[in-house]
Amino acid sequence: MNSIEKLKENLNEQQLEAVTETEGFVRVIAGAGSGKTKALTSRYAYIVEALGINSSNILCVTFTNKAAQEMRKRVKRLVGENSDLSYITTYHGFCVRVLREDINKIKYPKNFIIMDVEDQKTVLRQVYNELGLTSKVFTFKQVLRYISKQKTSQEYLQYILESKKKETDNEIEKVFIRYLEKQQRNFALDFDDLLNFALYIFVNNPDILEKWQKRLHYIQVDETQDSSQKQFMLIEMLSQIHKNLFVVGDPDQTIYEWRGAKPEILVDFDKQFIDSKTIIMNQNYRSTPNILNLGNHIIKNNKIRVDKDMFTQNPEGIEVVHFHGQNDYEEGLWVANEIKRLVADETSKYSDFAILYRANHISRSIEQSLIRENIPYSVYGGIRFFERKEIKDVLAYLRLIEFGDDFSFLRVVNSPSRGLGKKFIENVAKIAEKEDISLYSALKENISEKDLSRKGAIEFIELIEKYKKSKNDVIISDLVKEIMDESGLSAYYRTDGDTDRLDNIKELQNSIIVLETQDEEQINLTEYLQEIALYTNMDIEDDKNDRVKLMTIHTSKGLEFPYVFLCGFSEGVLPSAMSIKERRAKAIEEERRLTYVAITRAEKAFYMTESEGFNFSTGLNKYPSRFLFEISDNYFVRKGELSQEIIDEAKEQLKLDSTRQPIQKKFNVGDIVNHTIWNQGKIIEVNEEKGEYQIEFLETGKTKPINFEFKGIEKVEILNQKLF
Repeated sequence: MNSIEKLKENLNEQQLEAVTETEGFVRVIAGAGSGKTKALTSRYAYIVEALGINSSNILCVTFTNKAAQEMRKRVKRLVGENSDLSYITTYHGFCVRVLREDINKIKYPKNFIIMDVEDQKTVLRQVYNELGLTSKVFTFKQVLRYISKQKTSQEYLQYILESKKKETDNEIEKVFIRYLEKQQRNFALDFDDLLNFALYIFVNNPDILEKWQKRLHYIQVDETQDSSQKQFMLIEMLSQIHKNLFVVGDPDQTIYEWRGAKPEILVDFDKQFIDSKTIIMNQNYRSTPNILNLGNHIIKNNKIRVDKDMFTQNPEGIEVVHFHGQNDYEEGLWVANEIKRLVADETSKYSDFAILYRANHISRSIEQSLIRENIPYSVYGGIRFFERKEIKDVLAYLRLIEFGDDFSFLRVVNSPSRGLGKKFIENVAKIAEKEDISLYSALKENISEKDLSRKGAIEFIELIEKYKKSKNDVIISDLVKEIMDESGLSAYYRTDGDTDRLDNIKELQNSIIVLETQDEEQINLTEYLQEIALYTNMDIEDDKNDRVKLMTIHTSKGLEFPYVFLCGFSEGVLPSAMSIKERRAKAIEEERRLTYVAITRAEKAFYMTESEGFNFSTGLNKYPSRFLFEISDNYFVRKGELSQEIIDEAKEQLKLDSTRQPIQKKFNVGDIVNHTIWNQGKIIEVNEEKGEYQIEFLETGKTKPINFEFKGIEKVEILNQKLF
């Protein structure tokens, strides 16, 4: 049997069609558990093996590093070791590739820095200090959200790339502009910038765009339902010469709309590309018919979707269970006892169980019950590995040696302590500001000055300079060890008594050694540091332990478990009261999709649990989720005492909610209105999702969000429009 026949073996009819349909625009609607990754990897291998295309001409974009690694591993098994699989990557990873090659077109160096959230906070500390702000004015979280929102459009690039200046009295805008200036001085890009810079280069340099378009003959996009408009714009631009674009996904599993994902991209793909072909993969290999029927039954209530009924040839299996507890203690205890019962039967082990929830706070009562019943568990997706203090310290030393940037300097100049306090840093910062150079350069070039010439500072400069000279002669894993020893970090963590920190650094070294041994070409420090900035601990999670796994539904996406408990299935939690308040009808659809994702993680058995008590999110008594009432009773068995009285109260509450649905807009952008308190204003934005107008008022010059429901505004005749 030749390799192509072997590839086609074990594929069902729809999978085979997806694999062999290589030309033009193709959309695959791949339901949960339908063998999506298998189809994607087999298609990639088919293009290489059957068509003879070089793998360096195929771009395959997926959503997480973990998914990209898994795909690379599978493709390698199919096409052998010698192929270049570096274009099996994430959107961010691909943009880094583009920028490494072409960022010089916008006069940035190729060894630019990728900032993570910690680096962003380091910059904000400096900005707050300079502007005399405190977290009472804005928290870092608020500012970071504002920065990210500003970066949804590309307007801000004018400040960075076209030297546009802006004076403003708006405090948060001042912070943003200072933040951009500091980014630019350090040639640093945050995650939002990666995509924006790549698009900017393509739009402003048609020759560069054409080079990439010609290079990428085939483009595959995984999890397309999670793509944002901007991400898809990038993909569409790249596909314009060869017109071979293959998109895969499931609109029913879009759970990142709040982060900019647009399920409509996949739903309306056939309208955008008239000559496209659609393949529906609806055979599920994961779950029992009982679980699948429940999922199908719920998701049918959504409107933004491509109609498909998932089916399976798996045996009927265990009935789905809904448990109602009198309080959260009883709910947690019932879950713990059910796990104990199944493990005692010796048919399953602890690691077969996953407990999912919509919000992190739900885990508290569950964890207490598991501890009480002596059940080992781990919370999936805790602190990200590369965000741990000790890891960030080591990486900051490496980055300072490579880039000499301010963020790394501030992190390690006094770590471990060298007696270089706040005043010392301020003196260095003044020189850096005055001479418009980095903090490290300011210290190095003025080390003989009276205020700066301290033993700790001199030793620090000597250490960094030594490794700046020798960094290319030492492999990165050895460099880490030497820096740990010579900087005093090893001794510091030993005396600190925190051996976990040293174990984590050992883990970091091991991961570097793996990289060094699997790459024929020696990885350099710049590449390593840019690569590492894209990682999270989900990429290196240890799965060997026999423990129950606890995680949010968002974290569970793409995973599967024999037994799944969906806990806290209460109104206001799932669906989330906060989401509904912010995004109304759209949020209901997304919350329903979250429920669907939770259900379709289960292979053998699925449980829904909730309990009575007080719901602090809604300020009301706890009631079962509205989604529970969308399921016919013949799809599950009920355990626990759920009285008719509670069912009636819950339905009554839902009826009240539905009467509070937003009123349709009365006014449009540009209309002049009169407000009972603030007088005349102009409508500058209409947000139908939130049900509010953004109105700029003439007398105060301030913009306020006003509800559609508010009765105290009326339209003013057009004559007064000249006032604005």
